[in-house]
Amino acid sequence: MSKPDSPLVTILDDEPAIRTMLADALEEAGFRTLSFARASAFEAALKTHQPDVCLVDLGLPDTDGLTIVHRLALEQGATVIIISGRAQVQDKVTGLELGADDYIIKPFDPAEVVARVRARLRSTQQPVHSGNTARFQGWTAYFDRYVLTDDAGSETPFSHAEGEVLRLFLSSPRRLISRAQMQESLGGGAGESFDRAMDVRISRLRTKLREDPKNPQLIKTIYGAGYIFLGDVHWS
Repeated sequence: MSKPDSPLVTILDDEPAIRTMLADALEEAGFRTLSFARASAFEAALKTHQPDVCLVDLGLPDTDGLTIVHRLALEQGATVIIISGRAQVQDKVTGLELGADDYIIKPFDPAEVVARVRARLRSTQQPVHSGNTARFQGWTAYFDRYVLTDDAGSETPFSHAEGEVLRLFLSSPRRLISRAQMQESLGGGAGESFDRAMDVRISRLRTKLREDPKNPQLIKTIYGAGYIFLGDVHWS
């Protein structure tokens, strides 16, 4: 059962049966939960609560769920897991591009959701580097604010999910990082789903770092092996 200091998981879904099923499974696993049927009530609760994980349905009655996902990723720094009946690949890609950490398709086994939540929390509670600021190649990454700044002071926000990948690269500069190592460090679903998520996040990081997509200079793909970050990094 949950304790007062247990991680808080919010559930945003307009189907009462799903909210109840998820809340029961998560609370039995030791998490605290808060459930909402509408985005307006959920966003009001964020003013007084800071969730560790947000489960978000895309088909909400009062707001597009993708808008909520993007706002959470950029403004809250919470782990965001989409739970949706939309099974098309493009829906998954869009959700991940907007900052979601994971994507679970309905119908699902509640035990799978609990396992995904635990995996995401492990990856955020055990960062690969404890510093909050990293400087590299004319850029500064502020992981406490989820912002990149260039030498001119221009700011570019990044999502929690993108930040996890960037932190992994910056913690191991000039070293090959395989897909298996990324899976072990970052958690999430394995196989094609994980590979797609990583491809999306790395592509978005390259864009934010103003990399040439055909010839990136910082995040290099080593085909068949993984990735390598080419740059000197200074943490503080």
